[in-house]
Amino acid sequence: MKNFTSFIREKKIYCGNDYLEVDIYPYTDSQKRGVKGKRAKRQKISPPKIKNFNEKMARRYFTQLINANFLTGGYHITLTYDNKHLPKTLEDAEHQAKNYLRRLSYLKKKKGLSPLRYIIVHEYHPRRVHHHIIIDSDLDRDTVENLWCKNKQPIGYVNADRLQPDIGGLGALTNYLLKDPKGKKRWSCSQNLKKPMQRTNDHKYSRRQIDKIAKTQPDAEFWEKKYPGHKLIQDYGYIAEYHEETGWHIYLKFIKKE
Repeated sequence: MKNFTSFIREKKIYCGNDYLEVDIYPYTDSQKRGVKGKRAKRQKISPPKIKNFNEKMARRYFTQLINANFLTGGYHITLTYDNKHLPKTLEDAEHQAKNYLRRLSYLKKKKGLSPLRYIIVHEYHPRRVHHHIIIDSDLDRDTVENLWCKNKQPIGYVNADRLQPDIGGLGALTNYLLKDPKGKKRWSCSQNLKKPMQRTNDHKYSRRQIDKIAKTQPDAEFWEKKYPGHKLIQDYGYIAEYHEETGWHIYLKFIKKE
């Protein structure tokens, strides 16, 4: 049997210019270990194939995608239906939402604005359906709301709120959208979004260092010195988990310092 060397890998996940996640975890060189002193290239993160929130990686990628694209501004739009226009099927609901996005896209193109960028979440409950959409912000709020219509007549309640990043970036919004529903959720996005990028380093930490760090539970200042120019997100920016098979895993979330 081949023996593999175990080491600690640091993986930085860049979500645009203002949001950074760092994973620090045990790894074995069954795959090629990075060369010490040689900086690894940034690589795009492949999106999960399943567009729902049942898988941990899908939920995490969703959060990264929002923070990579909409920290600098945009709208969170909620679309609902009145009784007259309530969709009969889930497919009908998605079709209505796609038509709305087409109207937004057409109007932006007509005005000479940048192509529409969006993330949409379809939320299905036994007796009601609604949609959450995050878009960029170069249309005015009234225009965004008035396009939720059919034959120029409103088809339900619509509300567009300006995105307001907090100390955790857009953490409050993503937590709200990711909450477990009694029904189902599915999501999709436009193809022109900036994708999260990652870079690995296999020589920054030793296993002994990580064991000591995880057990002493250092404060935010400790991590901010490790990653200059970034501020550790309060409350949920640091997680340390111990796994019997491998050891300590550390997960960090940062926002760029102003």
